[in-house]
Amino acid sequence: MICQGVEGMASEELRDVCYRYASVPLGRVGQAIRLFKRHRVERAVMAGKIEKTTLFEPWRILRLLPDWRTIHMWFRYAARDRKDDTLLLAVIREFERDRIYFDSALDFCPELLVKHGFLTRRRPTAAQWQDIRFGWDLAKEMGRLDVGQSVAAHDCAVLAVEAIEGTDRCIRRAGELCRRGGFTVVKVAKPQQDMRFDVPTIGLGTIQTLHDAGGRLLAVEAGKTILLDEPDVIALADKLGICVVAVNAEELAQAVAA
Repeated sequence: MICQGVEGMASEELRDVCYRYASVPLGRVGQAIRLFKRHRVERAVMAGKIEKTTLFEPWRILRLLPDWRTIHMWFRYAARDRKDDTLLLAVIREFERDRIYFDSALDFCPELLVKHGFLTRRRPTAAQWQDIRFGWDLAKEMGRLDVGQSVAAHDCAVLAVEAIEGTDRCIRRAGELCRRGGFTVVKVAKPQQDMRFDVPTIGLGTIQTLHDAGGRLLAVEAGKTILLDEPDVIALADKLGICVVAVNAEELAQAVAA
């Protein structure tokens, strides 16, 4: 397996599990393409998260030192905006110019998608179901606008909406604004979700952050959310008294109708 990690954003432990591993600066798309071509790579998958805040740091051009392929990609495919879908599709299109095509990681490990139902011993209360339904529509709309995938709510009021900062920092902000705790976080896929990248993902860190911030419930979209280390996540959630539930649009629609 040939693996490339974005410098400063990927674990160096990957070196121990890959046939060949290279760390590539964020602004060097051409370097990444050349490495894949050198090893005759034709299919690739994306995994993990790009810290987009790097694009808004002072002197970003000097920090990133983009190569010519990155500059071409930027002005050809990402000139209109800096949304997640725009930027990641731009990367895919630039690689495709060299006949390197991206697949969804879920084509190889579909078992990572969370199944519908209650994942923990604790189940939502009637009030929490109201917050789930309330947050679901808002999160879907934020996803449609390609702003973020998560919304924190309590008593049918929005506490925080995920944007460039990511889910964990969104949760922490909700905790700062809701000092009495007990809030709900709803995380969904975008209506136009491209399963090759930016698939909503939760793991041990999500549960611990939710607990530390004072949240009590995490609702995710069944069949469209990656759950990493599922047994450990469920054990930690049960230990901390966190409710985790995987729901879908049909279920919520029936609940409203009832």
